[in-house]
Amino acid sequence: MASKIDLKVETRPEELQRIFQSVEQLAEAEDWSPALVFKTNLVLEEFGLNIMNYGYDEGLHTFDISVSTGPDTITIEFMDDGRPFNPLEDGRPAVTDGAISERPIGGLGIHFVMEMTEDFQYRREDSRNHSTMVIRKSD
Repeated sequence: MASKIDLKVETRPEELQRIFQSVEQLAEAEDWSPALVFKTNLVLEEFGLNIMNYGYDEGLHTFDISVSTGPDTITIEFMDDGRPFNPLEDGRPAVTDGAISERPIGGLGIHFVMEMTEDFQYRREDSRNHSTMVIRKSD
């Protein structure tokens, strides 16, 4: 079964609950495992919060999220008109060694997204960031 949801999201953390509810409805309709729902929501949360917290200087903005499913994959696309940010080139390397108390704050969200997705692609087009990630359903 192939399905798709499209959401226009405001840059407010409260919007995460609406995103999760939409994903959970899709997951229930397609009988996803709890682990797949968790992974998908975690990717959406980490990347969405990145846009909310760092994509704009101030004020309320909107961005788009598309979640589409195929037989073996879930494809998530974020589209925003925030400042250009290519996680493949612009993200700082995550510090994963050493005691947590000694690590710098931040930088793990993009690391988690890259670890949990099968594929990640970025392009800047028409003054918008387009970030596309693929999650394998069988993981």
